[in-house]
Amino acid sequence: MTEIKSSDEAVAIVATLDTKRAEASFVAEVIRSRGREIVFVDVGTSEDGAARSNDPAALLAEIGRNARASVNALHVDGRITAIVGIAGGKGSGVFGEAVADLPYGFPKLLVSSARPALLADLAARSDIILYPTIVDLFGINGFTSRILRNAADAIAAMRYAPQQPGSRRKIVAITAFGVTTPAVNRCVRLLSGHSIEAIVFPANGAGGRKMESLVAAGEFDAVLDLTTTELADEVLGGTATAGPERLTAAARKGIPQLIAPGAVDMVNFGVPSSVPARFCDRKLYAHTPYTTLMRTTEFETFEIGRVTAQKLANAKGPSLVIWPSDGVSDYDREGGVFHDPAANRAWLAGLRSALPASVECQELHCHINDPAFAEAAVCWIVSQIQNEETRDADV
Repeated sequence: MTEIKSSDEAVAIVATLDTKRAEASFVAEVIRSRGREIVFVDVGTSEDGAARSNDPAALLAEIGRNARASVNALHVDGRITAIVGIAGGKGSGVFGEAVADLPYGFPKLLVSSARPALLADLAARSDIILYPTIVDLFGINGFTSRILRNAADAIAAMRYAPQQPGSRRKIVAITAFGVTTPAVNRCVRLLSGHSIEAIVFPANGAGGRKMESLVAAGEFDAVLDLTTTELADEVLGGTATAGPERLTAAARKGIPQLIAPGAVDMVNFGVPSSVPARFCDRKLYAHTPYTTLMRTTEFETFEIGRVTAQKLANAKGPSLVIWPSDGVSDYDREGGVFHDPAANRAWLAGLRSALPASVECQELHCHINDPAFAEAAVCWIVSQIQNEETRDADV
């Protein structure tokens, strides 16, 4: 599957060489003219290809696994410092699989004629740089040559430079939503005062998925999961779900994690007409013309809390849940459109119904956006990081 042209600073080119050889060769020549060498990773399905199956879906899955293994080996060996894909719809999916294990910041460029929905899905799962061709890729012509040359010039100028061990500050991942922004802003400032870097992820589905993958990859020292609203969308079918893997990576990784019910008072939908008919009699609020929020009920928040506890059951590292008694979002305060203390307390009851004894739960008599909440959260995170540093120094 892999054709290697020797170099320590090579660019990998992922393409179906049985159908995209002309385009891949064109890109390779431009890259070489910029002083870089190339490595071909052939994901084609011709008779001389490595993967064989009579089931098209199974064949693509096998090709994706093989490409992922090849790309990972090239990266681990230090053979490549950038990668570019040239693909249509099927090839774009394979490229997404091939680069799935490459670190954040490793240059990944995909030149694709795939449908926008597929490219949007890839963008939600990885830091792939997308270059839609608009026209289809059928050889080199006056249109495709412009796109391919620009893509080749761009990837030839990119190189991955990993951080040296011990050179970085401690890093904490934080989840945020517009309605929890005051709390997040204060947490970021407080962590900075302790020389701890904060990386903020929007809790919009894509953000939560990406955070989980980066936690699993070992990019963070702790997680301040302040905004767990994506669990509400997962339970109730909203548009901001991050999938079933949400709130699992830190538990498996064993790093400190602090969990709060930020924005679990709401489920996200699109324009008002997109709200499912079964919710037509519910409390709805137009956050924007394109985003409709639905207030969660006591029954629903109980379930969201219970699911939260279940995900923490096998945590290998220090875990703490903080529940702010006076509200979980800017819309959930006295006079706010989603203010419902009973529903919030149901979340706490659901949490406690399944929370393991190994995980502590603290109640704070404040709103999630009050300074006291951020101060308590950061104090715990900092103490856990300092404890880890002390243990490492004693080893």
